[in-house]
This record gives sequence, structure tokens and C-alpha cells, in this order.
Amino acid sequence: MVGAMESLGIRMSIYHSPSASAFPSRKPLLWFGLLAFMLSACSATVSPDRRILQHLNTYGYGKAYAGNFLEESYATIGDTVEYKEKNHPDDEIEGSQVVQPDGTITVQEIGTVHVAGLTRSEIATFLSERMSLYYTDSAVIAVTISARDKQYFIMGEVGSEGAQTLAGELNVFDAILKASPEKSSANLGRVRLIRMDPVDPLIIPINFNDMLRGDSTYNVSIRENDIIYVPPTMLAQFAYFLDDLLFPVKQVIRGLGGAFFNTRRTNGSNNSFFF
Repeated sequence: MVGAMESLGIRMSIYHSPSASAFPSRKPLLWFGLLAFMLSACSATVSPDRRILQHLNTYGYGKAYAGNFLEESYATIGDTVEYKEKNHPDDEIEGSQVVQPDGTITVQEIGTVHVAGLTRSEIATFLSERMSLYYTDSAVIAVTISARDKQYFIMGEVGSEGAQTLAGELNVFDAILKASPEKSSANLGRVRLIRMDPVDPLIIPINFNDMLRGDSTYNVSIRENDIIYVPPTMLAQFAYFLDDLLFPVKQVIRGLGGAFFNTRRTNGSNNSFFF
């Protein structure tokens, strides 16, 4: 009987052993599923808030007034607009006005005029048409714009990072040299020129080393608000990664070192008191 039970027990163990291996635990599968769900949730694109979209549609994207000042000057907030009527000099219709925050200037006989975003010729045409209503013949108004300095931005592995003055025509080659790229960390073969736009942004990859070999294909002119990014090399990226990884350790060591130094200094002052 015992032998029969033992043989039955053996048979049962032999029977149950394959079933355990044939149906593995589902816990790892559940963990993998949960991890995949969390990753997909983190990478999912969050739709913009309706209030944000309403604000952007009402007040615009980026700067309110922009253009290509290399082709023709245009008026923005803070610029000075000078005007003078030329066909009737005796009337002395002329003046100089600073564009107000609402984009307007005040002109004799006409009143408040919105000029922000308009080019010099557009302002002259508009003022001449409005002024001609007060004369039997046409009025001709000459306009000049004294604009503030425009800006572009350069970021990354350069010595002069941040906003730069765009006083006149400037190309990518000159802008990068002016910013003094870092010799040990700048990846000049993967420079990017970023021209922001809410609908169709433009990103131009630029190989600065090709320019040194005489290829000026991508030596484009810089426009207002352009961004030039000079990325780090792979070796520099690895060094920055290690620096970030060791930052907490360095902070702890620095704190312990400061505490030890203060203790030594305190003990030294106490000893000097007794001796």
C-alpha cells in the first residue's frame, strides 16, 4: 500500500511538474504590459489647452511685427518714423514720431495712424493718400524709419552665447566666427539654423567644415530672430553626462569639505585663545 502510495506520489509529481513549466507565471507579462503602457502614456502628445489656442489666435505667434529689414525697413514698436510732405513746403507738414506700444503714430492733419509692421514705402503711400484729401492736387510724403537694432540668437558650444545684434547683412559663416566656437567641444559639422514659424518652421543643417573647404551652399544670410545652434561633439556630450551624473556626489563632497574646513578653523581659533 505504501509502495503504491509512493508510486502514486511519484506519478503525481511527474504529472504536476510539466504542468508548472507549461503554464509559466503571468506576473512578468503583466509588468511588461504596465511598463509599455507607461512609456506610451509619457510619449503621447498632449493637445494644447483651448485657452492657449485662443490666446495664440488672438495675439499672434512670436513677435507681433516682423519682416526682412535687408529688403526694406519696416516699423516696429519703439522705432522712430519721420515724415515730410514735399509738394506743399509752405504748410510745413512734417514730424518725427516714436511708434507707440499699440503700433501707432500721430500725424498732422490725419491723426492716429497704425504703422507697425508696415514698410517705409507702405507708410509713405498710406500717408500720401490720406493727406491728398486736404489738397486739390496730390500730396507726396517722404518717410524714413530709424529702427532699433535687430537681433538673432546663437546657442551651444560658443564663447559668446545668447542674443546678438544684427546691424546689417550677416551670413552663417560670419556669425559663427563672431561667436568664437569652442575648439574642444563644438561639433561644427552639425550646426543648425532654425527659423521659427508656427506653421512651417525651417531647420537648415549646416556643415561649417564644408565652408572651410570652399563650399558656400548653405552660407545663408541671417534674418531677424534666427537661431544658430552649435551642438557638442559626442565626446563632449559624454563628458557632460558624467558631470551631471556626478553632480550630487560633488555637492556632498563639497559640503563635507566645507564643514571640515570650518571645524579646523574653529579649533585653530580656540587653540590660539589658550596659547
